[in-house]
Amino acid sequence: MTSQQIRQQFLDYFKSKGHQIVPSAPIVLKDDPTLMFSNSGMTQFKDYFLGYKEPSSLRIADTQKCLRVSGKHNDLDDVGRDTYHHTMFEMLGNWSFGDYFKKEAIEFAWELLTEVYKIPKENLYVTIFEGDASENLERDTDAYNFWKSHISEDRIINGNKKDNFWEMGESGPCGPCSEIHVDLRSEEEKAKVSGLDLVNNDHPQVVEIWNLVFMEFNRKADGSLEKLPKQHVDTGMGFERLCMALQGKKSNYDTDVFTPLIEKVEELSGKKYGGILENEKDIAIRVVVDHIRAVAFAIADGQLPSNGGAGYVIRRILRRAISYSYRFLGMKEPFLYQLVAVLKNEMGSFFPELAKQEKLVTEVIKEEESSFLKTIEHGLKRIDLIISETIAKGEKTLPGTEVFELYDTYGFPADLSRIIAEEKQLTVDEKGFDEEMEKQKQRSKKSSAQKVHDWVILEEKPEIFVGYDQTEVETYITRYRKIENKDGEFYQIVLSKSPFYPEGGGQIGDKGILIPSYTEGFDISNPSVFDVMDCRDIVEILDTKKENNLIVSLVKDLPKDVGAVFFAKVNHADRNNTQANHSVTHLLHEALREVLGTHVEQKGSFVGPDYLRFDFSHFAKMSEDELKLVEDKVNAKIKQNIALQEFREIPIAEAMEKGAMALFGEKYGDKVRMIQFGSSRELCGGTHVKSTGEIGHFKIQNESSTAAGIRRIEAISGEQSSKYFANLEKQLKEISTLLKSKDLAKSVEKLLEENAFLKSELESLKAEKAKSQTANWKNEFTESGGKKLLVKKVTMDAGSVKDIVFQLKKEIPNSITIIISDADQKPMITVGVSADLESKYHAGNIVKELAKEIQGGGGGNPGFATAGGKNLAGIDAAVEKARTV
Repeated sequence: MTSQQIRQQFLDYFKSKGHQIVPSAPIVLKDDPTLMFSNSGMTQFKDYFLGYKEPSSLRIADTQKCLRVSGKHNDLDDVGRDTYHHTMFEMLGNWSFGDYFKKEAIEFAWELLTEVYKIPKENLYVTIFEGDASENLERDTDAYNFWKSHISEDRIINGNKKDNFWEMGESGPCGPCSEIHVDLRSEEEKAKVSGLDLVNNDHPQVVEIWNLVFMEFNRKADGSLEKLPKQHVDTGMGFERLCMALQGKKSNYDTDVFTPLIEKVEELSGKKYGGILENEKDIAIRVVVDHIRAVAFAIADGQLPSNGGAGYVIRRILRRAISYSYRFLGMKEPFLYQLVAVLKNEMGSFFPELAKQEKLVTEVIKEEESSFLKTIEHGLKRIDLIISETIAKGEKTLPGTEVFELYDTYGFPADLSRIIAEEKQLTVDEKGFDEEMEKQKQRSKKSSAQKVHDWVILEEKPEIFVGYDQTEVETYITRYRKIENKDGEFYQIVLSKSPFYPEGGGQIGDKGILIPSYTEGFDISNPSVFDVMDCRDIVEILDTKKENNLIVSLVKDLPKDVGAVFFAKVNHADRNNTQANHSVTHLLHEALREVLGTHVEQKGSFVGPDYLRFDFSHFAKMSEDELKLVEDKVNAKIKQNIALQEFREIPIAEAMEKGAMALFGEKYGDKVRMIQFGSSRELCGGTHVKSTGEIGHFKIQNESSTAAGIRRIEAISGEQSSKYFANLEKQLKEISTLLKSKDLAKSVEKLLEENAFLKSELESLKAEKAKSQTANWKNEFTESGGKKLLVKKVTMDAGSVKDIVFQLKKEIPNSITIIISDADQKPMITVGVSADLESKYHAGNIVKELAKEIQGGGGGNPGFATAGGKNLAGIDAAVEKARTV
């Protein structure tokens, strides 16, 4: 049975049991502040478990793309070193939202495994929760009794809280679980040791394949448990492990989930996969085929590699694969990108985003490979220098701080530093490296640490967003909680009616104010009074976000009376400018597709009051003519003053039929909001102008690349556009006055010609001066032991110094020349070593030592090196140290 048949059979089985089959949610999470990636099948259904949303069906089944490389669930370091851990994996799941519970979940699982998939019953074991006195939780006797009717009691195992009480994080939905394990060993092995003794003991052939979670509780921030309003079922079966079991393999990597990728790696690398656990070549191949899946799906879902957040995690996974292939497969050129086509052929029918985004995914991975391979080459030169310095000092251990700097700053793999050191009979100062790593972790943890207290619920009531129609509204607080982070203590509040748009879809969250109705002199029926009154009880709304379907506004302090009625007012100026920028991104998107082609798709955006940023797929720098044409098209639509057409609750199928643009990596419900300005139609939840005329004018300020195949436009509109042109006009007038001319182009051209002539004259004078200095300095070398040294402190530019040093090292044998300059108040050290001394003295090492005195750094080759610094006061000390060379 192929993996595709196994996946389809699962979905067909649960469809026959009345389950709605839904597509996988994106692997990258954009609206969940607690997670970067979907790390389990239940992530997309969290709001249903908490009662924040109603599911489209009480029974659902799916296969969910998951990624476990950060936070509590982190399998990255295990990948490649065993047969069953993965970064990206599929989780087959069936779900009940307040419908069936333990009895039916157990029956479904047993029937599917033993009667549909035909797994021998004697190969299966199950676990149940044994209870936990510290949590006042009893043994799950219900699950035990239900299992007894399917499997012998000696195959039902008690499991502790670690193994049999499932929690997705520090807080959130949780409950007891029942795991199903399969014993894939040979009959001979089973006769020697019972599978009963190997369950949950990390045996590669006795593995958990399915976890049935009985969601009964919500873990609060204070650690306590509260009952959920309804009982739910959340199951997750590891697709790759199921394929291993059904295809009779001993490793996930031996199934057809991975073998096509492995065969392609073998073809490209010329290395044969042997499936050996400890073999570095085989580990590398497993790492490559696992990691390419994670990276490809993440990029297809809209997450590009970058230096922060989720993008950094994706870049780290990709670089781990490149590093392993470089070190153990001998792949010195980009090749991972060629695996994308294989992956698409194997999984594209179930996950259409791979086929749709194939070109983009391929180009991004290829560019990342090229870039990181250059980093490795640069790192090799740097590690060689560190090794040379270490040997020169007579030491055998590379400094841990420098190896860490290579890893942290330049991305050079620490393992590669260790291997190179070992080849030179050296070691790495592991203690120093670990200390630097721990410091970095603490810095990272400190910058992102946030303590979130439990909600104080004043009223259990569905909150309403009214911000599309109202920016001022009477309201009250339904719940609040305290949060603590590096910036101090704050409070999050939820309002019964909120006019504040929560950050999403690239648009920033609204700011504004709350004014209590008890304020003296304030008439809530006439809120305009507020604009002229002095009110010390104003509560400032600092930001607004969405969490678990709640609109959460951030305030520094709670109002004196949290139970009062308030008047909520959005910052009108910021909202108006922001929504103008948001509306113009829709017009920009359409214009780009018209000018560049329909391959253009939005890949990210930022919309604030002062500017907008729009990322899109395109594989070449835009020409000036293309940018001008796009700008003109957008401004033409603005001048037409096209009225907004808003469809708030339109079925997604109908919206797509109307030609609405949907973004890959976004999760849409059955009902969507469509924004239309003429022929521009997009699914969007943001706020917009009532007609395009309100945008005023659109101006592109910059076009650049953010990643392979991704371009970025930064632009302004409305008020900022007016300011831009007013400032431009002012500058032109000032320049015209300075040049005493109205023909600015002609005047500037004349200035450039004069400047070029003067530069030429200056260079000639510098060359003459350098020539005379060279002649003078030849007689100033001091001699010792047959070697000559010249140390000079000067005020000369870098070019002149370089010319002099090269001339002296060429004309004066057995010489070292050190010039220390303070030109333009910037300390600089230049070192030249004549060719006959390069085997004994290294200019790069000398300059690095001297640069410490000017708080700088630099380097070079044995014959010539330079270093810049920032401490002018250290020049004299550098001169003195130079004389000791």
